[in-house]
Amino acid sequence: MKRISGRDNPHYKALKRLHESGRERRRSGHLLLDGMHLIAAHAAHGGIPEELLVSDSGLVRPEIAACLANHSAGTPITILSDALFAGLAQVDTPSGIIGVIVWPQPVHAIDHAADTVALDGIQDPGNVGSILRSAAAAGFRQVLLSADCAQAWSPKTLRAAMGAHFQLDLHEGSDLPSFLGAYRGQAVATSPTAPDSLYGLDLAAPVAWVFGSEGQGLHDSVLAVTRRQVRIPMPGASESLNVAAAAAVCLFETVRRRL
Repeated sequence: MKRISGRDNPHYKALKRLHESGRERRRSGHLLLDGMHLIAAHAAHGGIPEELLVSDSGLVRPEIAACLANHSAGTPITILSDALFAGLAQVDTPSGIIGVIVWPQPVHAIDHAADTVALDGIQDPGNVGSILRSAAAAGFRQVLLSADCAQAWSPKTLRAAMGAHFQLDLHEGSDLPSFLGAYRGQAVATSPTAPDSLYGLDLAAPVAWVFGSEGQGLHDSVLAVTRRQVRIPMPGASESLNVAAAAAVCLFETVRRRL
């Protein structure tokens, strides 16, 4: 183990840039995983961190001590004071451990016949993360995100998805009109004004669920190649559902219909 004792340490400055800048994360190809849950989810799918950062108070927590004992002897461990660690933490109450990992890449190429979740311009990272969590839970592996979506691997999205990222093939910056135009299943979006109900949709064949931004909906170019629109029946007085809630309803209706 090594220790970083000051903010002027070059390695700490580099970690601070990773913490603060999405551009730096993309440039370096590295991410920070804050907390045992994300580190364990990464490890469960074969991931090995390049480095573990641990606070002084984290060292005495049993679950962190066990994590350090079980990790590969080749994984560097860096100890930080609680104050320095707090400068890298993503939450007000620091977790005590952060993993530095190589930015994961999709395992599989884009498949035009696979069940898919397509996200068009969704800006809120919490909503993106919640949709990724639902997609993984519902058994959808392929997720395409347009270039104007919130970053799939941002710290806020990672926290909201609770480890789902490592079960998914995430294709950021995707050309959704091109993909949907060539898609060999049915591409379906939701609309509160659509005449057809979600519950009357045939979901036996591959489906690409298309979800748009919270305020603007789908881009015209995406809507033009989305073959079906359905509404989620809402007997209450609400005009619409949050996009993450709507996605969960649609994805688990797909699961229910295929049981």
